Parts: sequence; C-alpha cells; structure tokens
Amino acid sequence: MGQDDRFMRLALELGSRGGHKVLPNPRVGCILVRDGEVIAEGWHDHIGGLHAEQMAIADAESRGVPTQGSTAFVTLEPCNHFGRTPPCTEALLWAGIERVVIGSMDPNPTVRGNGADSLEKNGVKVSTGILESECNQQMRPFMHWCENRRPFVTIKAALDSNGFTDCGIDMEPVRFSSRESLGLVHELRAESMAILVGVNTVLRDNPSLTVRGVEMGPRKQPLRVIIDPSCKVKDSHRVMSDRESETLLIHTSEPGVQRDHEHVERLVMADSDGEIPISRILDMLGDRGIQTLLVEGGADTWNRFIKSGFVDMAHICRSQIELEGARGAFDEGTLKECGLTKIQTFTSGGDDITRWGK
Repeated sequence: MGQDDRFMRLALELGSRGGHKVLPNPRVGCILVRDGEVIAEGWHDHIGGLHAEQMAIADAESRGVPTQGSTAFVTLEPCNHFGRTPPCTEALLWAGIERVVIGSMDPNPTVRGNGADSLEKNGVKVSTGILESECNQQMRPFMHWCENRRPFVTIKAALDSNGFTDCGIDMEPVRFSSRESLGLVHELRAESMAILVGVNTVLRDNPSLTVRGVEMGPRKQPLRVIIDPSCKVKDSHRVMSDRESETLLIHTSEPGVQRDHEHVERLVMADSDGEIPISRILDMLGDRGIQTLLVEGGADTWNRFIKSGFVDMAHICRSQIELEGARGAFDEGTLKECGLTKIQTFTSGGDDITRWGK
C-alpha cells in the first residue's frame, strides 16, 4: 500500500463519523500531512457544520501547528462555491496547503471539477482518483442522486418464521421483531431522507414513521410519503396529527375539500390506467433533493418497487415467531430477479437479518 492510499484510508475512517447527521451532504473526511506525519484531521460532522477541510485546518490551529506546505488528503473534491459554508478551496489556499489528494471527484453540478481546477490555477498540486471506489462507496447515496436524480432506495421487510408479513388490515397488528431489530429499523430511518409506505400500512398499524432513539443532530425528521390512491388516510392517523415530520400523500385523484395541517401536502399522480408509477414517485422525490428513500411496506408496495427495478438495497428481518392468521408472503427470490444479491447475514435479538445489495 502506497503512502497516498494509507493516508486516504485514514480520511475515509474520519468521514464515517458524520454518519446520517450530514444528510443531504455526503460523508467526507480530511487529514493534513507533513513529512509523512498526520498533523491535523477533520470530517463533516453534521449538516450546517464545518466541512472536513475546514475542520482539519481548525484542528491544526487549535494545536498551534502551522499548515503551510502540508498535503491535504480529502475523500471528496473540495467545493468551490458558497453554500451553508464558504468554499473549501478558499480555506485550503488560505492555509497554504501545497498539495491536495482527492479520492472522488464531485459529480454535483455546482462543483464538477471546479474545485480541483481552482486549486491548480492557484498553484496547488492536485492528485485525483486515490481509493476512488472506496470513497464512492462511502458516499454512495449522494453519488447515486447526483448521477440519476433519483433517491437510493432501500426496502425494509419484517417477516414471521414462515416468511409472512402481516395479519391483514382487519386484524390487530402484532409486533413480532425483537427490540434489537427495532433499533436497527430506526437506524435505517435515520439514514433516510424519506420513508414510504402504502395506505394499508397506515390503516392497519397507524405508525408515526419517525426516527426514535437515534441522535439526529440538527437534521429534520425524514419526510413521510404515503401512497394513498383513494384518500383513505384520516386526520386521526399519526402521520397526519404528528407534526414532528412532514407528510406527503400521493393520490390518483383530487381529494376534495380537506382541512390539512401545514405539515401535510397532497399530490395527485396517476398514469392513463389510474396507477401511480414508481418511476414518477422517485423522479418527484429526486427533484425535491431526496437522496435516500426507505420503503417500509406493505407487501404490495414492496413488490411494486421490486418489479420496478429501482430497488438498490433490502433489509429483511425474519423472526422466530409464527404469526396467527398471517398472510402476505414475501418472496426473497424476487430480490434476486431484480439484480440484488445477499451481502450480509447476522442475528439480532434472535431474529435473522439479511441484507441485499447490487
């Protein structure tokens, strides 16, 4: 492993610290190096906070370590535009950085090579493509959205011991996943900018569809998206009465007179057959800047997304409990048919967890 690879791996480790708190920004890490030694480190910690390069420079200042003539290793091309913070290129130039080593070039139209070009025009040596695939993987949802303008889609399904998903809309809902598995679900929600369910899930379970037990930082709760063709969701449901998160209801026709709250939006979306196309839902969410979407059910909604070919990952939890009167089987074979392969298997509180990806 070369020196550049070794230092970029350290920057990748730092980048992971930002986690879901940085959304919609990507996870980015940066280290400053002089004479083969790390003199400062930084990462993008939360939305609105310092970018990784800025934190690394601030870290050096706090230690009283001069930054002039050092090399910056950063997992993503430094920005060259004003956003929530000033351009990172200006910070690097101000700090007297002599060389910048970049993992991934930024595909965002506001950057796209402008950062690297700006640094080179100001006399900074720039190297690119160092551990590029690893950096792209760490920032996968961001990269996916920049390239496709659609969210990265993850399906979450909870099954009983026989592979069934629920007891039907006319039966009392029963929680059969372990507490530990439920904690994993809230981590998945925290990594998502939107959570989507079909109307029957709302009618049967009356979920809040919010993140609980996970530190969100300054981020807002994920957008709640409900596919509700015939306007069956009522004001009494939590997705309507709970103002902690915004709710988007998708219908096939105008809902008539409604007295909605400020956090509720309704959208009519249907093709000539009266169906709500999955592709149009994803395009609409992508246009709103939604980079990550968690599809939580139910069975019909999962299958529609799987058949659409737009599913990127799946999180399947299989309990040891057999549900009485369960129905709505979930066929993992369909995951293989849409190009997903099993990438991880583990247990959580007695439940069997499998994760699938492309």
